[in-house]
Amino acid sequence: MVGDLGGEGPSVVTVHVTGFKKFHGVAENPTEKIVGNLKSFVEKKGLPKNLVLGSCTVLETAGQGALGTLYKVLESAIAERENGSSAQGQIHFGVNSGATRFALENQAVNEATFRCPDELGWKPQRVPIVPSDGAISRTRETTLPVNELTKSLRKTGYDVMPSDDAGRFVCNYVYYHSLRFAEQHGIKSLFMHFVASLLEALAVLN
Repeated sequence: MVGDLGGEGPSVVTVHVTGFKKFHGVAENPTEKIVGNLKSFVEKKGLPKNLVLGSCTVLETAGQGALGTLYKVLESAIAERENGSSAQGQIHFGVNSGATRFALENQAVNEATFRCPDELGWKPQRVPIVPSDGAISRTRETTLPVNELTKSLRKTGYDVMPSDDAGRFVCNYVYYHSLRFAEQHGIKSLFMHFVASLLEALAVLN
């Protein structure tokens, strides 16, 4: 799925993955369990030869509360690249409880409008995520070929669609920051929304 993360850069790509902790009374966010088990899964199953799994990090399901950990992940990726290890990419996993299909998010919007408070009690309404970026209508797009990735995943049997709407909650908030950082530092970033029911099924598998 992510073999193209390196674009035209080095042949080996290191991918850093994030998920989220509990939210809205859900004691365990399925993405937390999947990200937590990803390294052991990769050790058993392997990855394509040009792909390396980097860090696997679980973020607070909070807007501003997730940023400290997020930027540590992003900055460590830059440090690794500067040490000559490989091209770097970020994949963020989130859950869309109302979705019936996986969604590869093409963009994020500079707007935080939380339908309910995040896990740290913050509930912004029509607030710019990065005020210096201007209006809340400002968007940032991934440099990855979302439509091509979608077609590739469909060929292998995944029910996935491209999306231009990552919502206005924590997923969009984190993705916007990640895309902004990626653009500034020449790395790749992608957000994937999972179907909650499938994630819950996957999370109980060993």
